[in-house]
Amino acid sequence: MVILYQFSIFLYTQLLRIASLFNPKAKQWIEGRKNTFAYLDKNLSSSDELIWFHCASLGEFEQGKPLMERLKKEQPHYKILVTFFSPSGYELRKNTDFADYVCYLPVDTKTNAIQFIHKVQPKKVFFIKYEFWNFYLQELKQQQIPTYLISGVFRPSQLFFKPYGCFHRKMLRCFTHFFLQNTTSEKLLHQINIENTTVSGDTRIDNVFKNSLNPKKIPLIKKFTANKKTIVLGSSWQNEEEIISNYISSTNKAFNYIIAPHDISKAHIKKIESLLKNNYVLYSNATLENVQKFNILIIDNIGILASVYQYTDIAFVGGGFSGSLHNILEPASFGNAILFGPKHKKFHEAAELISAKGAFSIDSLDDFIAIVNHLSVENQLENTCNASKKYIEDGIGATDKIWEIISKQD
Repeated sequence: MVILYQFSIFLYTQLLRIASLFNPKAKQWIEGRKNTFAYLDKNLSSSDELIWFHCASLGEFEQGKPLMERLKKEQPHYKILVTFFSPSGYELRKNTDFADYVCYLPVDTKTNAIQFIHKVQPKKVFFIKYEFWNFYLQELKQQQIPTYLISGVFRPSQLFFKPYGCFHRKMLRCFTHFFLQNTTSEKLLHQINIENTTVSGDTRIDNVFKNSLNPKKIPLIKKFTANKKTIVLGSSWQNEEEIISNYISSTNKAFNYIIAPHDISKAHIKKIESLLKNNYVLYSNATLENVQKFNILIIDNIGILASVYQYTDIAFVGGGFSGSLHNILEPASFGNAILFGPKHKKFHEAAELISAKGAFSIDSLDDFIAIVNHLSVENQLENTCNASKKYIEDGIGATDKIWEIISKQD
């Protein structure tokens, strides 16, 4: 099984090398890893006491951020190293104030794992949510370095829980402790005799709640949404954009609409414009003087969506038709009623928000119309918004639970 694992890593890397010839993200993935060891040699000091956080991408970084912040506050003598698997995480957070060092994680080979851990010599290691790299985990166990999984989520379909999953179960036995988001995950681990678990909750909830208390103010959005209920498409893909454009053209309901697409390239913005007949304005062209002349605002920049949610009422979050649902906790923290597509099984917060009556899953335009009509009935929107916000408020505290345990293990 180890040979098969090694071959799959090799094959994946070679395919990315080929893709890097024409795909910018694949090129970043390959090129970024060429300099990791040189970066460590240049920047690390032998006197550093390092805590290593590994994040797959941006979402996992946000999940780990509350713990990084707590560590900086309570134990400032430690330096924090953050590694990323994905270019999208690295490129957006390579200059973060929450870490002292940021780099790509070298490909998971035995040689790389030994070399990396020898150079870094971490005192503790935190893997966020998932990312199980065999050679890194085995080397950490060999070196007896405390290794934790933060905000972990497990599903019965994963290889860990299959009769033929022995190789993958060995990876799990390298962890010192598992901090899990839900009891379902804990039960699954207990079934394979892994008992070093705590259901601590989702650290992202701590993060989004804190951010919601002091959000960045956006006067243009505030004026656009004034005195009118607003539906926002958050990180939308083609499916969501087609549904909302068809809805806008067929309804007489007095909503404002904000479209914040996942892809803000000029070509994609043009596609969105082609779906809309009129009465829209790009954020880059909007002013305080003209923005209220329109009822559709297209966000053609990045970095403001999380703050936009404070002004909106209904959030139709993208990625739910492809299985890559974007962040639904951010709009929930501001008390939005939330909608998303049907492919959300990997995102347990989606099921929990539906159960809490703060969110709805839809399959089609007809579903979208039905839900918006439902929310237009007296008190229904208010009740749904209150439910989504309460879900966030009830979920606060994961970071405290984690800290209570790990701070005693120094």
